[in-house]
Amino acid sequence: MGLVKRGKVWWMYFNYQGKQVRKSSGTSDRKLADAIFSKIKVQMVEGQYFERATAASHTFIELMERYEKEHVERKLRHRGLKGYMANLRRFFGTYNLAEITPKVIVAYKNKRYEDGMAPATINRELANLKKAFNLAMREWEWCHQNPVSRVSMEKENNKRDRWLNSEEEVSLLAACAPWLHDLITFALNTGMRMGEILDLTWRGVDFNRRTVTVFRSKNGERRTIPVNQAVLTVLKNKAKVRSLATDRVFCSKAFTPIESGHLRRAFRLALSKAKIEDFHFHDLRHTFATTLVQSGIDLYKVQQLLGHKSPIMTQRYAHHYPESLRDGVEILDRRRDSSTKVAQSAGLEAGVNYVSG
Repeated sequence: MGLVKRGKVWWMYFNYQGKQVRKSSGTSDRKLADAIFSKIKVQMVEGQYFERATAASHTFIELMERYEKEHVERKLRHRGLKGYMANLRRFFGTYNLAEITPKVIVAYKNKRYEDGMAPATINRELANLKKAFNLAMREWEWCHQNPVSRVSMEKENNKRDRWLNSEEEVSLLAACAPWLHDLITFALNTGMRMGEILDLTWRGVDFNRRTVTVFRSKNGERRTIPVNQAVLTVLKNKAKVRSLATDRVFCSKAFTPIESGHLRRAFRLALSKAKIEDFHFHDLRHTFATTLVQSGIDLYKVQQLLGHKSPIMTQRYAHHYPESLRDGVEILDRRRDSSTKVAQSAGLEAGVNYVSG
């Protein structure tokens, strides 16, 4: 066991678990090489050296390729996940798994903020990185710890309160190409998420019951949604030109899947043409919910239509319709009126008795 200089670099020689190991220190500085060798000896004593060596033998690119094949491609919303993976590859592409530490991950977060990304986007990317490391650790045995679990997630501000008023809705639809007009009409009248709409298949459409079914929503559950006449019209028109090449309801002219990125670009152009600012595609879902609440539909029904597991998510719309609370205070008026009538009736009866006496 010791250090040997080969050329300009110091090499470390030692035995580990009955095998001779030869490893470069990566430096020509003897003091630094001694420090690196001392750290490895500590790791061997603690039983961590082999674990780190195993992680170092796998690259981040290998991790992403296997993660994509065995996890991402099985997801309905894999297009968005692949976008997150592309950003991760650009930053971590030259690393092996042992080199990806909490410090490096924090550097990635800082870089994404410099790129102008929102906390929610950064959190989605970190969540995918964490999932990939969990698979590598628990199922593939490529590493023995998950560095992402030691990094804090970013605080998100998802409480957007933006929806289309009736004039904006008319302007937006008028600015859309026919294919986009159908998609937006569908979103405004079902409250479905972009991924749910793009993944909708004819198997999930029931013209007799007038429903559409999301077989796997964001929370992993199946959801059946009743549809109105506006949506039925869109579906019937789509059914007239459907192709056996695909089961998707919404697809391109070539009957290929519509990419979310292409949809977002077309949506932004329509917003610009309609002169509508600060509006996202997901806000169509907010518009659906807000319109229902403002029309007096109770929050429980809105919750079921949106597919929220908890009523807390739906409570954000409660302030849009204070009139729905009015019957709660008007009952006090009815109670007082009832008490007054009883008192008047009792007084009148007493007066009659007095006269007759």
